[in-house]
Amino acid sequence: MSPSAVPSSTSHGHFKSDLNLSLQGLGVEYPPFLVGPEALETLANRFYPPTAALKKVLSINRFTGIETRAAIGDVDHPLVNQPTPPSIKALNDLFRVEGVRLSVNACRKAIQEWGGSVDDITHIVSTTCTNSANPGFDHFVVKELGIRTSIEKILLHGIGCSGGMAAMRTAAHLALGSSYQRKPARVLLLACEISSVLVRSELDSINEEQQTRVGVCLFSDCAAAAILSNGVGEDAPAGPIFDLLGWKHQIIDDTEEDLGFDVDPLGWKVVLTQRVPTLAAAAVSPCFQDLVKSVPAIDDNDQPPTAADFDWALHPGGSLIITGVEQAMNLTPEHLRASYEIYMKYGNSSSATIFSVLNKLRESEGKENVVACAFGPGIALEMMLLRRHKTGPSSANGFESDGTSESSDAAGVAVQDHITNGNGVPHMNGNPITTNGAAAADDDNNTDGPAAEASSSVANVSEQNGTPAADGDASSGPSLPIEDVD
Repeated sequence: MSPSAVPSSTSHGHFKSDLNLSLQGLGVEYPPFLVGPEALETLANRFYPPTAALKKVLSINRFTGIETRAAIGDVDHPLVNQPTPPSIKALNDLFRVEGVRLSVNACRKAIQEWGGSVDDITHIVSTTCTNSANPGFDHFVVKELGIRTSIEKILLHGIGCSGGMAAMRTAAHLALGSSYQRKPARVLLLACEISSVLVRSELDSINEEQQTRVGVCLFSDCAAAAILSNGVGEDAPAGPIFDLLGWKHQIIDDTEEDLGFDVDPLGWKVVLTQRVPTLAAAAVSPCFQDLVKSVPAIDDNDQPPTAADFDWALHPGGSLIITGVEQAMNLTPEHLRASYEIYMKYGNSSSATIFSVLNKLRESEGKENVVACAFGPGIALEMMLLRRHKTGPSSANGFESDGTSESSDAAGVAVQDHITNGNGVPHMNGNPITTNGAAAADDDNNTDGPAAEASSSVANVSEQNGTPAADGDASSGPSLPIEDVD
């Protein structure tokens, strides 16, 4: 094979018909504690007075559409039950233990499904937004896995919830470079986030600054991993799960202040404005149209496919983001079934979530082609077209399949009903929310003001109710703080 014959993307933004890139193993590891919405209220009442801002946040917390989340500890975890919020050193020390442990387990699941040897892994691309130590957490994961220390490593930072997809995009370019040199590439992808222990820092800000910071209502803890192969010298028995057909990255102009994760002496604080769901939904259609046109394997006739011709693996940043994209792209809950189910059961685990959604999506039959999509600080939009190969239970890779998975329509309706009282009108404590995000009437819980955050929050640090999940199938847990702009 000559270098010129190696599949690659063209200089004009079009992809060759066969990149020969595929995901060949997926692994998801949630920590063992399940957290319901009541956990945040329990922790808040222990340490903070019932101010107007706190009452509003706790009201929002009841209407996110999230049923449970996964956390590394329960509501009595010592790190979040000391007189003051944990220091950034304490947070780093915990990540070094718990984050590395989750990451190693997720990687082992992905490697096991792939069927290859750690000696055959050529690169590792990792991401996190909840740790910034040097050396990065990937260094310690490599040591625990027994991978040679000379492996080429890349650690991505500053990209938040889009990190998982940015890691895939980066790995794809690395793999294509290896293909050009006629060398095999087996890239280990890794995303890990521990948000739950940031709850006290966020509650402190709510109390001291009287801000409606809804991030504390959505985020959870998780690690996820995948193996990306360029097919050169292929010998792994498992074969591909998804083929990568093409991808697109873009920044939505003038949105730097709308979505972020600010450094703070007590950790990090999420920034999320009410504009995010609208901005995100509006950006998806033009990005999708451009991407489809760039992939000959998809756009191969006079009638280009519509969004409804694909299954969608959408990062569930919040219920308004999911429903906003659903409406903007003329989709149904069936198209977004995996996103709805992960959101309800696990919440938002930031960069790791997209792998969890893909893992859930491949459990059942569906459309051959898949759109994966995520949003991150910037606002950055990541989108990728995938082709499904294997369908089957993924219990060994992060989920226990009990054969009772609720229908996608039911999952979507459940989320929407939870935030709309079942009549399509967003509500807070029975009061309809007006178009500017304010509740139509005040009540004892002070729900006036921007309440639409209930469905658009992306960070939750509610602590666990102390119920261990079966076989590690935990739900999303305490999360990162998010700042809402009134």
